[in-house]
Amino acid sequence: MDDIKKEIPDQDYAYGFNDGDVSVFKTPKGLNEDIIREISQIKNEPEWMLEYRLKSYRCFMEKPMPTWGVDLSRVNFDEYTYYIRPSDKQANDWEDVPDTIKETFQKLGIPEAEQKYLSGVSTQYESEVVYHNMLKEVTEKGVIFLDIDSGLREYPELFRKYFDTVIPYNDNKFSALNGAVWSGGSFIYVPPGVKLDKPLQSYFRINAERMAQFERTLII
Repeated sequence: MDDIKKEIPDQDYAYGFNDGDVSVFKTPKGLNEDIIREISQIKNEPEWMLEYRLKSYRCFMEKPMPTWGVDLSRVNFDEYTYYIRPSDKQANDWEDVPDTIKETFQKLGIPEAEQKYLSGVSTQYESEVVYHNMLKEVTEKGVIFLDIDSGLREYPELFRKYFDTVIPYNDNKFSALNGAVWSGGSFIYVPPGVKLDKPLQSYFRINAERMAQFERTLII
């Protein structure tokens, strides 16, 4: 991977800082069925989701590397960590977010954006959503805005009906990889005829080096 990085010009990036290792749990580096089973078990997923992950992994192993972008044939997928949990629980109050993670998102301007411009906000750090909140008046309109794991638990039939219907896992090698190791993201349902004056926003932050973040967003 280092030789690939040498081909990318160095650029100053204002948000290129990291916070060190803040994980409370992470899987070993590498990609195999045991890792995938562990991710599904940690999330306490239904059996059908584990089966979906495993068939996605097998599809990933069979699919060729796509040729519609840069040459990625030298990427060693076993050099990456595919699941990192940064905190023990998700917070609905900004003050309950772990201080180190909170400071990072403050540098990114997220609290200010939430207060001024947004109907709801979801912030993901590594593999999990660490903070999620939505205005009460939006909830009263029947809008559902959850982290995607909560969407799977609380609305299983709706979730399963629409999950994997836009870009299926077997579309290409990387959609299969996403299907195998996805974690985090947003679940959104807006009732027919409902309009929001302010947007819902999701933020995603990778902190650890060689961490592979594969979130999903399901909008209904």
